[in-house]
Amino acid sequence: MSTIESVLKETRSFPPSDAFRQRAVVSGMDAYNALCDQADQDYTGYWGDLARNHLSWKTPFTRVFDDSNAPFFKWFDDGELNASYNCIDRHLATQGDKVALIFEADNGDVEHITYNDLYSRVCLFANGLKSRGIKKGDRVVLYMPMVVEAIVAMQACARIGAIHSIVFGGFSAKSLQERICDAGAVAVITANEGMRGGKTVPLKATTDEALALGGCESVKTVAVYQRTPNDVSWVEGRDVWWHDLTAGQPADCEPEWMNAEDPLFILYTSGSTGKPKGIQHSTAGYLLGAMNSFRTVFDYRPEDVYWCTADVGWITGHSYICYGPLANGATQVVFEGIPTYPDASRFWSMIERHKVSIFYTAPTAIRSLVKLGADLPTKFDLSSLRLLGTVGEPINPEAWMWYYEVVGGSRCPIVDTWWQTETGSAMIAPMPGAVDIKPGSCTLPLPGIMADIVDESGAPVELGRGGYLVIKKPFPSLVRTIWGDAERFKTTYFPDEFNGKYYLAGDSAHRDENGYFWIMGRIDDVLNVSGHRLGTMEIESALVSNPLVAEAAVVGKPHDIKGESVIAFVVLKGPRPEGDEAKQIATTLKNWVAHEIGKIAQPDEIRFGENLPKTRSGKIMRRLLRSVAKGETITQDVSTLENPQILEQLQSGM
Repeated sequence: MSTIESVLKETRSFPPSDAFRQRAVVSGMDAYNALCDQADQDYTGYWGDLARNHLSWKTPFTRVFDDSNAPFFKWFDDGELNASYNCIDRHLATQGDKVALIFEADNGDVEHITYNDLYSRVCLFANGLKSRGIKKGDRVVLYMPMVVEAIVAMQACARIGAIHSIVFGGFSAKSLQERICDAGAVAVITANEGMRGGKTVPLKATTDEALALGGCESVKTVAVYQRTPNDVSWVEGRDVWWHDLTAGQPADCEPEWMNAEDPLFILYTSGSTGKPKGIQHSTAGYLLGAMNSFRTVFDYRPEDVYWCTADVGWITGHSYICYGPLANGATQVVFEGIPTYPDASRFWSMIERHKVSIFYTAPTAIRSLVKLGADLPTKFDLSSLRLLGTVGEPINPEAWMWYYEVVGGSRCPIVDTWWQTETGSAMIAPMPGAVDIKPGSCTLPLPGIMADIVDESGAPVELGRGGYLVIKKPFPSLVRTIWGDAERFKTTYFPDEFNGKYYLAGDSAHRDENGYFWIMGRIDDVLNVSGHRLGTMEIESALVSNPLVAEAAVVGKPHDIKGESVIAFVVLKGPRPEGDEAKQIATTLKNWVAHEIGKIAQPDEIRFGENLPKTRSGKIMRRLLRSVAKGETITQDVSTLENPQILEQLQSGM
């Protein structure tokens, strides 16, 4: 490919305050650069020191790194430890009575769980799993609501050495069945129902349907947490209530000591072939990445109250709810519900109520909340906040500025984090006490992460030009393989085009004159318009910078002359327009993009909707939008969408 053109220009910059910098974990650019230099000069020594200083080992490692079977790298592979021990046990002597989890249910009920409480719950459930014959190396699928028991189940699996694989509670029975079969799971942990936005979610019924589809004969146990009083169907001998499984179990459970390279979990992510990829993460390397990045990127202090709004069904919930914060002994909020129930002020009232100091959410949620009430945060006391974060996709500068000014009161640094299911932890993000932040940029790689932007031959591209985002050296939290498909792992992430040396992220990016990274979108979302390769994120950012627009998604459609035409799906801050009004606003927005970026990026067509098709985690399903733009019949599974009815609205055009 030719290099991708960068057309987004952003000149605003916000340095950390003196007060923030003075107390920061990484204080000032000199400290950041010193860490980078240390990693450059002694790469394995840098990671080895972090692993020795921040993880608790049963058997200390003597070998840091083994690349003899690249790209199947090994880290700390003669050491032994346990992830659950690192997240819970080692805190008990010094802060057992500290609150680990502040759980707020969908209906507003609140429960505080200390580290001592968490230890007891995890041990009881771990012993319950062992009583069903579940042991080290067995795979256990979790299909749970966003409740404390989901975290308990993850930690219990880690404690006994079982490999957990979480399937997000919004997935269909067919999707659940595919993942159970691929993993060869011996057990499923679910709930009778979940609660979401005042409505019940039939988790046990979906689990039963998945198992009835066949191919899941390996499943011998279905453990069911009773979240609601409602009855569910039951298979005697296979199904067991959580409370019965834990009744009478010992209150202590000795952790299973795992080799550093033993799998901790499998997490399935979408693949271009339609077959989900089972991303397999190791125990020690993954835990180190999650723990260290939480400490440095979120500038963790012991007095913080941290809140990540993700679901544990996604990698963000693994790294920055279940493992990273707990390994650091943090206090965090866990939320069962949605940001718009009972109204659009839910996030802001919770920050005020729980005195949240670090808030981590998705750009999609931010843009939606702008549309639903841009002034709502001003009605609440958000003075406890000191740091904000974003995750999941690039954040457009206008949403960034609203987040910074209205939510953060222009005093809270924003850590825009770039990473992936496959990387396990943040790769590019500002050290908030060191780096000047720019709206829309994830800024600079973490120390020890050797990121670059290259062309199709693997050669670095010049500043300002776009290309493939790659990481040139392996790092501890990197995916170890695709479960059951080592060849797919190699061809997907270490392709021959780069001589199998670089980890290919699948994203396009460019760097500005300060070396800051700007994510331009997925490589397969790059548009080729009249020979110009344009990143979709930049066109979306231009649209959202218009005061009429709340949210936008851009895709390409084949065009006989230009190669691809630009199709924009737009949500306005006001009502969805129709007829002549829609045509007039569409013309206004097309001209706006032409002025902001250039005529080459001007959308050929704009369709208006009341919303965009999103998963329940807030991710925009651009693959569906591409089908809509082409006028194709939707044949893909839409069961994971929060709002499947929105597709009909967008298909109807203007």
